[in-house]
Amino acid sequence: MEAKSLKMGTSPIGKLILTMSMPAMFSMMVQALYNVIDGIFISNVSEAALTAVTLIFPINILIIAISVGTGIGVNSLIARRLGQKLYEEANNVASHSYRLVFISGGVFAFLGFFFSRSFVKLFATDQFIIDNATIYCQIVTVLSIFIMMQINNDRILQAQGNMIVPMVTNIIGATTHIILAYFLIFGHGIFPELGVTGAAISTVTGEGVGMALGTYYVFGREHLIKIKIKGFKINKQIIKNIYAVGFPAIVMQSLASVMLLALNGILIGYSGAAVAVLGVYFRTQAFIFMPVFGLTQGIMPIIGYNYGAKNKERLMSAYKISLLMAISIMAFGTAVFQLAPNQIFDLYSATPEMYSIGIYAFRVISIGFPLAAYGIICSVFFQGIGHGMYSLLVSLARQLVGIIPLAFIFSNIFGLYGIWWAFPASELIGTIASSIVLYIIYVKEIKCLDEESILTKS
Repeated sequence: MEAKSLKMGTSPIGKLILTMSMPAMFSMMVQALYNVIDGIFISNVSEAALTAVTLIFPINILIIAISVGTGIGVNSLIARRLGQKLYEEANNVASHSYRLVFISGGVFAFLGFFFSRSFVKLFATDQFIIDNATIYCQIVTVLSIFIMMQINNDRILQAQGNMIVPMVTNIIGATTHIILAYFLIFGHGIFPELGVTGAAISTVTGEGVGMALGTYYVFGREHLIKIKIKGFKINKQIIKNIYAVGFPAIVMQSLASVMLLALNGILIGYSGAAVAVLGVYFRTQAFIFMPVFGLTQGIMPIIGYNYGAKNKERLMSAYKISLLMAISIMAFGTAVFQLAPNQIFDLYSATPEMYSIGIYAFRVISIGFPLAAYGIICSVFFQGIGHGMYSLLVSLARQLVGIIPLAFIFSNIFGLYGIWWAFPASELIGTIASSIVLYIIYVKEIKCLDEESILTKS
């Protein structure tokens, strides 16, 4: 197990990035597939059903943000401690992570059970949308512990260099979701026709399967990391170190939830079809963004390990190679969205109004994809070396200074079609902010990083 971790400091960087990232990229693609299939199934129920699920997208994103943000802090800290050969502290970090997961899951369960309907009524007046969005929200929040545990398992394994098991658990969970969605949404054989409720049940069931498999592997097999159950004591400093990177990552990823809430509020003033288009976009763009996010899962422990090991050459090589890969993926995504928006909306049984709004939206939004690649890789680089606050600042520039106010301003000046231009404009702002922060970090820390000299960090 130690050899698997040590490869992050010795294996050729290009090959290492591929072997570390490809399993995560593949599993993320499978997750993107089930989101798309879910959307296709739900759109075949009705446009109102798709709108109901889209209204809960911000809640799903918030759950993922808490889970992934904490996982990023755990991953980064474990990887750095392994690079420093501090194995016992790495064990303590992993042990603390599970306690944090249970606390977060309990909070979401309470809020979701009691306040889902009140939340939905802020955005909808149609009774079908209110009822279906409410039950969907209650199911995914009350059982949010499943996805939180699954993500935590993944990050602990990935921090040790194990990318295969997270891939397998994600694929099995996603496959379970897809199969159940078909039977529970439409009703086949012994399964009742549940519509939106069926989509929610299939989602949490798939997450539960992935959680169970990952938990079995983490606790039932030998690893470099050992989880403490008995005799465990809370260490406030470890929690502080986790959230030094994790909290900014949580806030950063939660901004996507805030962004969607704001955009839903703006778009619903035009039509339900505009909200449905946004839902189609966020499901479809996952095919482009998810491989890049999978890439970041692979490079995070590489960056953290080599920063902890004080190896400047490998650290910067990992950054440059991953940046080239991410931009190439995103450029391909731009081409797809420019050339085939009609075919994408065909999959969702789109209404004429959705075609009219969506084709234009897809072509405008995708202009900013390559710029987004640069921001994403810079962000994970900052997180990997322990500078979570810098990642947060860049995301604030993109999503608070950028997309939300720009969408509001453009909607007032240009109407519905102006809203979509806020996406590429915000990516340009993010690119400028990322470049400034990267320059500051390089001059202050990376430039002088070598075997004898490194800024001491927690």
